[in-house]
Amino acid sequence: MKHLFEKGTDPQAPTLVLLHGTGGTERDLLPLAAMLSPGSSVLSLRGSVLENGMPRFFRRLAEGVFDEEDLLLRTREAYDFLDEAAAQYGVDRANFVAVGYSNGANLAGSLLFHHPGALRGAVLHHPMVPRRGVQLPDLTGTPVFIGAGRNDPLCTPEETEELERLLAEAGADVSVHWERAGHQLTATEVEAASAWFREELLSR
Repeated sequence: MKHLFEKGTDPQAPTLVLLHGTGGTERDLLPLAAMLSPGSSVLSLRGSVLENGMPRFFRRLAEGVFDEEDLLLRTREAYDFLDEAAAQYGVDRANFVAVGYSNGANLAGSLLFHHPGALRGAVLHHPMVPRRGVQLPDLTGTPVFIGAGRNDPLCTPEETEELERLLAEAGADVSVHWERAGHQLTATEVEAASAWFREELLSR
């Protein structure tokens, strides 16, 4: 997978797996990573699916309708790539935390839904429920931050609440931060995610 890796200054800090939104690149979330955990190593991926020339991590059939077969394929591809990257760059595979926005957050959610032990935790900005009607793995104690907008036309409050419930029922420790905004990533949402990250993943 096309990606970039930046070695961090704190070997104990989680490695951040950055997953951009539709039309983004592997450089989009680097400023966010620096705010969340300045000492972390960063592994930032670029989606390998193109939609009207815009990179994504998996195909969709329509707005808000995922191609589930492709989602499963790309999720497995990402999971295998994380194994390979951990070995290649000499980082702890058990200390990967995904940071995703929109389409990237959906891929991170799919990793949590389908692959036990894929991630130590996740920061999901404006995610949707990746799949319904599936048995989630045991996520006991896995910290998950969800950033959501009360007026988000793509990820409705009901969608966010359903995702929170599904993750919590699987044992994840879920924290939802609400903004009175739409699908955009706001400064106050980033500040909330940073405070949560320090509390849940850097102080333990």
